[in-house]
Amino acid sequence: MSERFDFTGDELAPAYRAAVDAIEAGDLVVLPTDTVYGIAADAFKADAVQRLLDAKGRGRDMPPPVLISVVESLDALATDVPEAGRKLCQEFWPGPLTVICHAQSSLMWDLGETQGTVALRVPDHDNTRELLSRTGPLAVSSANKSGQPAALDVYGAEEQLQDTVAVYLDGGAVSGGEPSTIVDITGDTPHVVRLGAVSLAQLRAVVPEITTDDDEKPEDEPVDDEKATEGPVEASNAADDEKPTEPDVRPAD
Repeated sequence: MSERFDFTGDELAPAYRAAVDAIEAGDLVVLPTDTVYGIAADAFKADAVQRLLDAKGRGRDMPPPVLISVVESLDALATDVPEAGRKLCQEFWPGPLTVICHAQSSLMWDLGETQGTVALRVPDHDNTRELLSRTGPLAVSSANKSGQPAALDVYGAEEQLQDTVAVYLDGGAVSGGEPSTIVDITGDTPHVVRLGAVSLAQLRAVVPEITTDDDEKPEDEPVDDEKATEGPVEASNAADDEKPTEPDVRPAD
């Protein structure tokens, strides 16, 4: 049986206690972020992460990102972070920027088929960051069934996820709704995987050399007239609910 707790105002002790207890038990928690509501599990409990994937109807080929409470935790979870990538984190965290990094090889976790990487973000939500400081890193994906719109309030999350989640934290309707921007910083030059709440102009104001897929297209690439008449085509590395309604997801994932 799920429980719902108020996650606003000054009386937050019951919510924190219930959420921490659930995470420690390997259960799932729904929480608000600065973009949409997320479904969270202990990043270091493989069975809990699998429970998260099962609740969403998602496979191990789409591992969840990890939320952390402070930018200083970056080096505890990631390795070989380039200076340009570090500048982006320092500028846009807390906030709607997810970075894909090389994961520390010593970490005892199983987020799915990550190919040795991890997607990290510090959310711009005070209460959720406080919770993260108590639980440690959490694997978090948008609080919705795969292929469905991400929840913008706790009731939308409850409707989709029901009793697969132990604790629902009601922080009211989120003001965001636009997904985080995803940047791959595993190489020497950061590369934009998905544009979202942080624009390309904002990124280039910090790291002018950042690249996008459009930058890499040959200038004289021929246009397929037949395709040009069709509607927008989703990127080949996007799957399922990795659409603008899905926030912090691992690309291709």
